[in-house]
Amino acid sequence: MDRPIFFPPHTGIPLGQLAAEIGAELHDPRLSDRLITSVAPLSRAAVQDLTFITSRRHAEMLVGLKAGAIVCHKDMAPSVPDNVAALLAPAPQSAFARAAALLYPSSMRPLTLTNESGISPKAFVHPGAQLEPGVVVDVSAVVGDGAEIGAGTIIGAAAVIGPGCKIGRNCSIGPNSTVQCSLIGNDVIIHPGARIGQDGFGYAPSPAGMLKIPQLGRVIIQDRVEIGANTAVDRGAMDDTVIGEGTKIDNLVQVGHNVRVGRHCVIVGQVAIAGSVTIGDQVMIGGGTTIAGHLQIGAGAQIAGMSAVAADVPGAARWGGIPARPMRAFLRDMAEIRARAFNRSSKNVGVEPDE
Repeated sequence: MDRPIFFPPHTGIPLGQLAAEIGAELHDPRLSDRLITSVAPLSRAAVQDLTFITSRRHAEMLVGLKAGAIVCHKDMAPSVPDNVAALLAPAPQSAFARAAALLYPSSMRPLTLTNESGISPKAFVHPGAQLEPGVVVDVSAVVGDGAEIGAGTIIGAAAVIGPGCKIGRNCSIGPNSTVQCSLIGNDVIIHPGARIGQDGFGYAPSPAGMLKIPQLGRVIIQDRVEIGANTAVDRGAMDDTVIGEGTKIDNLVQVGHNVRVGRHCVIVGQVAIAGSVTIGDQVMIGGGTTIAGHLQIGAGAQIAGMSAVAADVPGAARWGGIPARPMRAFLRDMAEIRARAFNRSSKNVGVEPDE
């Protein structure tokens, strides 16, 4: 890719200002007036670009670097070519992320597709809804009776906001997403196609078949949560489904009814969380993992991708595997399986097949 054509470059930020904004130190203050307009990887960064490096393992890529500036740890400053300005930061990737957000603000959340302000004449907003000044409702979106939406929030094209829902300020509700029976905080991003607040999967067996159990709860999404495209968050049965402040949920995730997710968690794509699971703060769950219902995942736990969790996970633990277990036990089991397979294959070397 030559340039991010859907996100035009910035008019330019002086390096001195950029360093102050992202909490970095400009190694050579004489370069504080150099303008940076865009970002690029190490392999093709040019004089107007900012790039970054996180590890000495990639130090050979600094040879011949033509970038305008690079974010790096102070220990790598001597390796940066003289023509490249070094922005020194203790966490280079985080500092680079802040810089990229300043250079490409339109990439940070779904925006209106029509560049309209206010309520599109082709949208439907019920007279009983309450919208603060500065709300944008895009083409074909629907806002139901009694809904309340805060200033600066964008309701994307063909999105549906159900009756009585409350959405805070500076949120983005992506195109073709639906929000029902939900209370949403400030600065929340919901990507296209997400389904928030539909009834959970609850049935009771009977001689006549499965009886649907009414799902009477809500979804509560706290501030600064981000929910990926085509993710489903079911409302609670008689309690609430809760997504804690600052949590980031990837695309194609299923969150069952009554699930409670703590603050600042990371849940990667295709995770399936069954009903009534409780997840502590700062938990990380790898992609493709399944978690059985009514379990407890302790604060700070990390679960490897493609795991199947069938028991409570202690706080700060690292688990993985099918079924999931402590990571050391999982790795030991895998090593033993490989050793047994190798021994069997060695014994079969030179054996003639049966006639």
